[in-house]
Amino acid sequence: MNVSHFPEKPLIIFDGECGFCRRWINRWIVFTDSRVDYDTAQKMGAIYPEIEKESFERSIQLIETDGNVYEGAEAVFRALSYAPGKTWLLGLYQKVSGFRALSEFFYRLVASHRVFFSNLTRFLWGDDLNPSTYRFAAQLFIKLMGVIYLFSFLSLASQILGLVGSKGILSAKEYLTLLHANYGSGAYFHVPTLFWFDASDLVLQTVCWTGVAGSLLVIGGISPAPVLFILWVLYLSLLNAGQDFMSFQWDNLLLESGFLSIFLASWRPGGKNDPVFRGFNASNLIRLLLYFLLFRLMFFSGMMKLRSGDPNWSHLTALTYHYQTQPLPTGAAWYFHFLPVGFHQFSALVMFGVELLAPFLIWGPRRLRSYAAAAITALQVLIMLTGNYCFFNLLTIVLCVPLIDDQTWPASCLYFFQSLEKRTPFSKNYGWPKWVVGTVAATALLGTLNQVPAILNFSIPALTIPSNILRPLRSFNQYGLFSVMTTERPEIIIEGSNNRITWKAYEFQYKPGDVMRRPGFNLPHQPRLDWQMWFAALGSYKEHPWFAGFCEKLLKGSPDVLRLLKNNPFPDDPPRYIQATLYDYHFADPQTHKKTGAWWVRERRSLYAPVVSLRNRA
Repeated sequence: MNVSHFPEKPLIIFDGECGFCRRWINRWIVFTDSRVDYDTAQKMGAIYPEIEKESFERSIQLIETDGNVYEGAEAVFRALSYAPGKTWLLGLYQKVSGFRALSEFFYRLVASHRVFFSNLTRFLWGDDLNPSTYRFAAQLFIKLMGVIYLFSFLSLASQILGLVGSKGILSAKEYLTLLHANYGSGAYFHVPTLFWFDASDLVLQTVCWTGVAGSLLVIGGISPAPVLFILWVLYLSLLNAGQDFMSFQWDNLLLESGFLSIFLASWRPGGKNDPVFRGFNASNLIRLLLYFLLFRLMFFSGMMKLRSGDPNWSHLTALTYHYQTQPLPTGAAWYFHFLPVGFHQFSALVMFGVELLAPFLIWGPRRLRSYAAAAITALQVLIMLTGNYCFFNLLTIVLCVPLIDDQTWPASCLYFFQSLEKRTPFSKNYGWPKWVVGTVAATALLGTLNQVPAILNFSIPALTIPSNILRPLRSFNQYGLFSVMTTERPEIIIEGSNNRITWKAYEFQYKPGDVMRRPGFNLPHQPRLDWQMWFAALGSYKEHPWFAGFCEKLLKGSPDVLRLLKNNPFPDDPPRYIQATLYDYHFADPQTHKKTGAWWVRERRSLYAPVVSLRNRA
């Protein structure tokens, strides 16, 4: 069909009395900007009498500048072809067999059931169908990454000398010297760390406190991208030199999140204030990579539990053990443990729902992303109530922030950040060049895509190679916590003696020891020695070489190591002998707790390791 009155620009005519139509037209206006005009059939019907009233009621009409008229799905795709980055839709319509018929079928289906699809649209997007922007989310995410880094560096600063200092349990300097002796210059690639230059106690502490200072700069919005890069290098250096004490999944998660955040942040202060996360720019790639990271973290955790073959997960009974067998339970875990079995089974079912279903909502429209963020956040909060997992749960919640667009956040939050930007001279943004972000995205995908077939129990060698090459950076990882549930709680009690008759116990900062001590909160701090003691109790001391070094430092009375403990029963001189005994711990039942005040009950199992002295080390 042709019309006699040619518009100056492509013109979309729609039913102005249809609220569903108006909401979608408002969205398209943002995409096409001033390249396409829009008006209502009620107004334009008289100007274009060639188009029948029934046609206006049936579908939208597009009038091109040459007078040609298109309707239905073709009108939609032709109009959107004037929007940058959306011409491919019209190409599909014109060239892909069957796409035209399928598109027109769905258009007619929607047009004839507008009330239903209007309600569905409200459910998925809300009342605002304008394209999502993420400026607030981007800034909040970067600042919260600074907070997580601050927690982690402060935690390490208080422990680093006792763990890997010159008089620590596992000397970083000795470790790196041994690596170089065995692998030569190849050791620099396999274990990238700044401590190759100097691993002295002063440098170890300086790196930790530099990380604290850098974290504060990120929180303050001062040159965030360069500082985030420095923080990533510093944390990578600590982890690669930290050996067994820096081998946790959340350390890798922080490195991966921190690496991506570098390319989301401004790379220098001043200049044009370009929106972050808006439109079709390079920053959207980083947002999608953050989505993929959160998806992998949650979905793979659920899948690993199912694939492990552990009947406690398949029968939904794992949580009947979890609260008392996890590494560092909180006081609330004691109360949760004694709830009915049915509650634990229901909780496990909900957990699987969040881990296996909510991740798919990440890829959906606005409200589905918000539901995913709410579900994942709620799960992390419940985990924090009952278990001390340092900054892991907080970091997972931070990864949910990019799911929430500016249209969803309360107006007060947006106003606060806008006013903060005006007062902060370092809030201006220079976006990263697209080729840089594209390279980062390609590298991240090459380093992580091998995990998708791996979770389905097969591998693609072409994807394994780049993953192996990138592994030393610890920024492209696979996740999956508690795939097999521990059903018992062995605990190692360390005691010292001068005569092998009278023994005095060393009490750790947070791990169970004294049965009268209530389990406490230590978030977001991670007492890394306490955590390693939990792992050591599950196996043999021969599987954990650091344990012998720990006993040796106790016999030598190393002040740095003793500061990792709650008490030193030998304040004057170190003991002549050290003994490690294995006990079975379980929560005291409510009656025993009420009667004795004890939170734990323990039974001696056996010696964990032979009695040692400086003359006879294990």
